[in-house]
Amino acid sequence: MELLYVGLAALGAGLAVIGAGIGVGKIGGSAMEAIARQPEAASKIQTAMIIAAALIEGVALFGVVAALLGVLK
Repeated sequence: MELLYVGLAALGAGLAVIGAGIGVGKIGGSAMEAIARQPEAASKIQTAMIIAAALIEGVALFGVVAALLGVLK
């Protein structure tokens, strides 16, 4: 039964990381399209992209930690 919990925690951590990777990729792609359309707004777009990517990474880290704490309790 313990092996099931470890497997589920690994699955949850993996999904959190995959979701974060997809989200950051979409943000990066959208930011590059926006910069290509409006080069004069590149600094504002880049700043917003970095902040959003950092927030996504923070949520992903929270998901991984929560999944691992579920195993170690």
